[in-house]
Amino acid sequence: MTNPVPVSFRVISVLALLWNLVGVAMFFLQTGMSAEQIAALPDAQRVVYEAMPPWLAIFYGLGVFGGALGALGLLLRRRWAMPLFAISLAAVLVQMIAVYVLTPAWEASGAAGLPMTLLIIGIAIFLFWYARRASSRGWLR
Repeated sequence: MTNPVPVSFRVISVLALLWNLVGVAMFFLQTGMSAEQIAALPDAQRVVYEAMPPWLAIFYGLGVFGGALGALGLLLRRRWAMPLFAISLAAVLVQMIAVYVLTPAWEASGAAGLPMTLLIIGIAIFLFWYARRASSRGWLR
């Protein structure tokens, strides 16, 4: 038998799903850009976009789809949410580090680009931690 879950569990699960669905939408918007849309980007963004290796999209996809499926698993109270959040977190870390190491992202945005990067990483860490906590408390089956 599983333990009853607090209301905050459902709230966090729904917010996690919404956050990750926004990530999925952004993935499709970014990976589906036409040549005209890329050319229309501000110079700094265009240079970063063009410098991104194509394989980085794999980690982007793993991050957002792993997170979305993990959030769905959390909402459904399934233990498989935890490994999906772990995959998502690992992919987010690879993607974010690679963007700063392999592209001129730092030159393009400087410290102004860090808050969003750190927010994304922080949320991925929190969701993995929260799924582990939920599992240890018997909220997931």
